[in-house]
Amino acid sequence: MNMEDQNVFIWIVGFALSAAFVNSLGILTIFLYKDWAQRAKTYFICLAAGMLISTPLMLSLPKALEKNGNAGFAALAGFLFMFFSNRLIRHRTQEEPLAFGITAVEGIGIHSLVDGIIYVVTFKASVLLGVVAGLGLVIHEFAEGIITYTALLKGKVREKTAMLYAFLIAGLTTPVGAFIVFPFAQKAGESSLGLLLGFTSGVLIYVSASHLLPEAREVEKKHSLVAFLFGVGIAGFIVFTKLI
Repeated sequence: MNMEDQNVFIWIVGFALSAAFVNSLGILTIFLYKDWAQRAKTYFICLAAGMLISTPLMLSLPKALEKNGNAGFAALAGFLFMFFSNRLIRHRTQEEPLAFGITAVEGIGIHSLVDGIIYVVTFKASVLLGVVAGLGLVIHEFAEGIITYTALLKGKVREKTAMLYAFLIAGLTTPVGAFIVFPFAQKAGESSLGLLLGFTSGVLIYVSASHLLPEAREVEKKHSLVAFLFGVGIAGFIVFTKLI
């Protein structure tokens, strides 16, 4: 592994472990301060949604198209992958409480695994892209920890057991996904990296527009729009300052 790859790997490890930590913090917070965590969750979701919708549109998709002219098709594939997998999970959750808990966290586990892959692909493309996408993903991990823990409780899992399972499913899967994919990403050429980056762009667009924002709208808060626009502003500011 050369020096450049070592630096990229350090960034990936740092963000992947930060995601796991923030996810755990969300789980612990709702366990200790349930009312506050439920109120704050919406703002974290909106803030993350603003960052995650901005990143692919301003940075990752244009960069993917530079590397491979067919990256737009890969982005569509990423969006449809998340769309149909989410439809399948929602269909399966129309069952008894235990099945609801299992299938809900199954979807979150897959989603967290994909988060780890996104860290690898975006940081492999550029540190700037990795940082902007990574910040949005890390922020939304707090809300994801709360959601996972709550889903397990609805599935009739005991509180302390739900804490452990939520960490294993939603927190630990992110660094696991990153560490598994990194060796393969190292071997990918520019054209292949463009397709991977296009795919992850589609995933990010879906996560923000079709997952985070609808969930936030279900419990609309007074300043949720401000949180969303603040997320857009953060992403835009980071990108702008690196381009000038």
